Formats: sequence, structure tokens, C-alpha cells
Amino acid sequence: WSFWANSASNSEAKIVGVCSMDMTAKVQRKMRTSCQIEIMILPSLVVAPSSLHGRGVFTTTSLAENYVIEISPVIVMSAADRLHLDQTLLHDYIFEWGQNRQSCCMALGYVPIYNHGCPSNCEYEMDFEEGLIRIKTMRAIEVGEELLINYHGDAANAELVWFNAQ
Repeated sequence: WSFWANSASNSEAKIVGVCSMDMTAKVQRKMRTSCQIEIMILPSLVVAPSSLHGRGVFTTTSLAENYVIEISPVIVMSAADRLHLDQTLLHDYIFEWGQNRQSCCMALGYVPIYNHGCPSNCEYEMDFEEGLIRIKTMRAIEVGEELLINYHGDAANAELVWFNAQ
């Protein structure tokens, strides 16, 4: 994979992942389309031990407010699959999915590793049409700071989560 940034709008950069030529030919034969996939994990993000809960996602550089730090594809599963997954450890890592929130998805990349915070310093956006979750900062982030999302989808939502949050 190789990556480059294109100016998408105003100050926002769009990161596009492009397959190698060999992989492109294989994917094009199967999908009958070009192999341009919008995915990205900012290189300054790292997974490390967290004082909040096991592991977490941290940054090795300062990050500006409203900066997209990750674009992750998801694997969408049915409502029946969700009932089964809710009985497993994966329950803690899946997201409700779809307009009616009956399905679920497993995000790839670092998305399942971000810890819960209220208020959070990042937020996630679900793109149902493209099958993506985007993570962006909500304020400026300092070097070494843990990146947190609110598991309820609203940075200021103070409702209790299903586990003992610190």
C-alpha cells in the first residue's frame, strides 16, 4: 500500500490508500472497479499501556483541533450476528451500525482500542454508505496524550457505560 494526501476541502486533508499494481489488477478483476480505497491511520498514533483500561491509543506528535487521525473500514454484521457477539468478549469492541442501529460492525485499524472518555478529546463519525468510521480530534492534542472517544457517540454524553469507567 502507498498513501498520499489530497486537499479535499478548506483545511481538511483526504488520505487515500492505493493498492500496488499487482494488487490493483486482482481487485479490479473481482470488483470491476479501480482500487482506490479511503483508509488511513496517522503514523504518529501508537498503541500503548493505558492507565484508564488496558491499552489505549496515544499520539507521538501534537495534533490540531478537527484533524482526521484515522479512517477505518468496517466489517458489517447482521442483527442476528450481533445477538451472538453480545454474548462474547467482542461485545466490548463492536459498534452499533446502520440508521436503525440494529446491525453491528467491527472496525479495523485502531478504532476498537480507543478508550472511553467523558468528555472525550476525539469523536467518531460513521459513514454507513462507504462502510467507514472516521476519528477526528475535537480540540488540540498534546504529545503523549491518550486519544479518547465517547462510546455513546456524543463527546459530552455522561451516561454510564456497561463497564467500570475511570
